[in-house]
Amino acid sequence: MMEKMIFGRYVPADSLIHKMDPRSKLLIIFLFVCVIFFANNAVTYALIGIYTFFMLGLSRIPVRFLYGGLKPVLWLVLFTLALQLFFTKQGDLLYQWGPIKIYEEGVRQGIFISLRFFFLILMTSLLTLTTTPIEITDGLETLLHPLKKIHFPVHEMALMMSISLRFIPTLMQETDKIMKAQMARGVEFSSGPFRERIKAVIPLLIPLFVSSFKRAEELAIAMEARGYRGGEGRTKYRQLEWQLGDSLQLVLLGVLTIFLILLRS
Repeated sequence: MMEKMIFGRYVPADSLIHKMDPRSKLLIIFLFVCVIFFANNAVTYALIGIYTFFMLGLSRIPVRFLYGGLKPVLWLVLFTLALQLFFTKQGDLLYQWGPIKIYEEGVRQGIFISLRFFFLILMTSLLTLTTTPIEITDGLETLLHPLKKIHFPVHEMALMMSISLRFIPTLMQETDKIMKAQMARGVEFSSGPFRERIKAVIPLLIPLFVSSFKRAEELAIAMEARGYRGGEGRTKYRQLEWQLGDSLQLVLLGVLTIFLILLRS
């Protein structure tokens, strides 16, 4: 299942989202994370859902691919829903079975918070699916450029974040390989008591850390061999170009924000 993780991967396609400036996509994601907290009722969450699936449609990412990649994180959404159902004690009592009580406000908050979490996962995944690591680095560096006046290492920070995103699917694949090797030796990860399964995960950590340090060292050697010495004096082969579509997407998000504020409970 881990080899299907989509976060951190890039899927090439000829779509409007792929052609957008990485700076506009980074701004949209940042603003979306802030705007989604304005939603607090069914109508506002419906608008958020329409906007999210509209952006996914523009990206032309196959729905089957998205579903297969999101399955590993859907349990987090269900866990969030369960927490709200069982621990929110407000509103009318809807169901009781022994000590378990489910209240109206728990159902409401569980659905809304789970949807919020789900939409955030979709939108952040959309960024990495439609933007190459180099474009993310260039976009972050340009947006954070004013911080250079206070001697903030903008280029190094942008490069570090881009490499981190790129390494997520690589580390997940490495974890999957180690798990399969352990399972071939008789280790059980999906059955048995919970304590035993936790103990079975611990032997994964050491080879995973060793592999991570090895890949980091190989990357450092490769960058030194290519003459990398930081961002000072470096020129860019690909120049970022802000287009009309980028402005229209920001306007669309602004319109969504206005409607969310007006329709809040």
